[in-house]
Amino acid sequence: MKPVTILGAGSWGTALAVHVARSGREVRLWARDASHVEEIGRARVNPRYLSDVSIPESVRPIARIDEALDGVDFVVVAVPTHGVRGVMRAAAPLLTERAILVSAAKGLETGSLMRMSQVLAAETAGRHAVVVLSGPSFAAEVARELPTAVLAASTDPAAAENVQEQFRGRGFRIYGSDDVAGVEIGGALKNVIAIAAGCLEGLGLGHNAMAALITRGLAEISRLACAEGGRRDTLAGLSGLGDLVLTCTGDLSRNRRVGVELGRGRPLPDILSGIRMVAEGVRTTGAALALGARHGIELPIAAQMAAVLEGRSSPMVAVQSLMGRRQRSETDS
Repeated sequence: MKPVTILGAGSWGTALAVHVARSGREVRLWARDASHVEEIGRARVNPRYLSDVSIPESVRPIARIDEALDGVDFVVVAVPTHGVRGVMRAAAPLLTERAILVSAAKGLETGSLMRMSQVLAAETAGRHAVVVLSGPSFAAEVARELPTAVLAASTDPAAAENVQEQFRGRGFRIYGSDDVAGVEIGGALKNVIAIAAGCLEGLGLGHNAMAALITRGLAEISRLACAEGGRRDTLAGLSGLGDLVLTCTGDLSRNRRVGVELGRGRPLPDILSGIRMVAEGVRTTGAALALGARHGIELPIAAQMAAVLEGRSSPMVAVQSLMGRRQRSETDS
């Protein structure tokens, strides 16, 4: 079997590398930082992002992107959303003709407001099938082979089925979907709602508030997903409700952790300086609001979180503002 290349050696890229290597395949794990690559190769762990997981010998850390992409048919893009375009611009001329791109980044590109599959398609001029891999999946649990179920979403059914077959594992079940927009909006906006959930936790506002936030957050996500061409039933599945519940309640969620510290009164710059990995919801919040405005969609939770993140409001004032909104039918669009 041909090697699989994973672009991005953060926690998620490393976990996927470990997972794919269990099937007996060679994995090329690319990172831009040569010193990071050397650390991984020497220690056989990722000391910066996933230090308690042993990396199999069949995972080969690589710093040269041309070497990483030579002759491979599956390329997983697992870099933070703000780096996806730059990495794909460098990778595009090096891809084999048959290469399938697997997007494992969750977020929206600031400025263009593109979803990650759209960025990949733009940088490769649509020459390659793109499959979005998304769902409730903490990297540390995937690396430990704990049971996980995700989606492979693509407008190319054969490519989605190929990813389902090639990336499945004993602890990793993959469902198929053709609703790329719904899956990506669910994966991006759940991080925004998770910051709000952390704020509730930090403020000590209880389980009633958390249940209300998750439910209304899902309604907000669904409105934007449908405006982007997604289907509402997709948001009731793994990439919507499943990922939202995990990220809002799980202790491994970076976005929830940011919200908890905000709720406790810590300034955002201090919080982010203490987190090595990217909390995607911080960047996604503003992009989601802009995308909502483009479609004429109201996103009240995201709007309040933007005010908190920008220092224009406090978490408690944000909660009070949401609770004081005009009452309406639950099913109003």
